Amino acid sequence: MKKCRNCGVLEDAFLISVNEIFPTFQGEGTFTGCPATFIRLQGCPVGCHWCDTKHTWPNGKPSKRITTDQMILKTKDAPTFAEVSESEIVNVVKEFNPTHFVITGGEPFVQDIYELVKQLGEFGLVQIETSGTHQINVPDEAFVTVSPKINMQGGYQVLKESILRADEIKMPVADQADLNNFLELLSDLPELLKYKIWLTPVSQDNSATKLCVQMAMKMNWRVSLQTHKFMNVR
Repeated sequence: MKKCRNCGVLEDAFLISVNEIFPTFQGEGTFTGCPATFIRLQGCPVGCHWCDTKHTWPNGKPSKRITTDQMILKTKDAPTFAEVSESEIVNVVKEFNPTHFVITGGEPFVQDIYELVKQLGEFGLVQIETSGTHQINVPDEAFVTVSPKINMQGGYQVLKESILRADEIKMPVADQADLNNFLELLSDLPELLKYKIWLTPVSQDNSATKLCVQMAMKMNWRVSLQTHKFMNVR
């Protein structure tokens, strides 16, 4: 028995909804090309219309719940998930070789992942990929990637404190409006943030890539392509 970190009530175990766990390569941003163990969490209310992991949006449907063993064996996108304790997740990923752990989603911060990140940090570097729309609560040594999701259908706002906590900012770009929204978001933030910025063309679209290249040249930012797709890995 232990106390819930939010309400203090005693509970049997603290469970995290996990869609899948698998070894691959980090394909974007600072750690491009780095072998990584991905921990994809279930649940996201942000509602990006171009999202390529919409199967992770629903959360808590009993009909989609599977066992931990079934979740580990998944090889295709599906809305099924397992409810797994922090210690179980650590035991699972210890079986994989990459010790760069990437917690993604979904939106990781719809769940309390502080203790999970703390435990994983004993075995390697922990990177969390978030939309910046929810409060970031992780140990200081965790590497936080904020991929700002601005004006999405879920109605959430990107939090200024999330942008300031970011170790890198990876902005998805589909059209000029995305760049305009991003520039507005950054307008009252420190100039030093520019050294953390990557622009990512959505779906590798040619016109989006051209926009990213032009803006990166103008602002002295960087461009991040989804290199895992060129490598034909998940």
